[in-house]
Amino acid sequence: MAETIVKICGLQDVEVLKSMVHLPLDYIGFVFAPSRRRVSAESAAQLMAELVNWKASEAPRAVGVFVNPDLAELGELLSTVPLDVIQLHGQESPEYCKKVKQAFPQVQVWKALTVADKDRDKAENIYTYFESYAGAVDALLLDTYDSGQSGGSGRTFAWDVLPAYQEIAARYGLPLFVAGGLDPGNVSDLLEGYAPDGVDVSSGVESDGSKDIVKMTAFVERVKQS
Repeated sequence: MAETIVKICGLQDVEVLKSMVHLPLDYIGFVFAPSRRRVSAESAAQLMAELVNWKASEAPRAVGVFVNPDLAELGELLSTVPLDVIQLHGQESPEYCKKVKQAFPQVQVWKALTVADKDRDKAENIYTYFESYAGAVDALLLDTYDSGQSGGSGRTFAWDVLPAYQEIAARYGLPLFVAGGLDPGNVSDLLEGYAPDGVDVSSGVESDGSKDIVKMTAFVERVKQS
């Protein structure tokens, strides 16, 4: 079984990033969409400069989180911040995702899809939805639906819908990440029950709104030891 991929998202502080140098992370995320965790291009570039302190083979790759960006915005950002992944977290269509891939072939494109309680009884709709993104993105990320924001709700969704999503993702060779309300206390249950390709955490490893190295360490250890 492949090792579960870990992404810690919403990084803002250089000193916090320095404290993470010994964590076996796969991805770190910077939020460029409206959010209390939003960073500027200049701040993200400063944060990425700290990645040289990782051993080259162990440095996490950088993900930028966007909500309904236009191509010009993405191009300007990438000229300052050499991201490895563009994560689209809004209402971006498969057609738009393809445009992003074509415009910026040097990066991967991930699409976040939200899961609502009502989806538990509508698994048949998943197939059409997922199929539309096959060939348009490099990975899919499931997050909890929140009518007031695009992700970052800090709540889990009903994980029992995951097998249907995983079946479709596997059919098209798309890695499937799970986000939404994960923390050191529940991630082991997710891994033992559903073994997703990757997990994405933000608020679940924070204390008083800031990244907590103790919680991040516990989260990563529980994932990598599962």
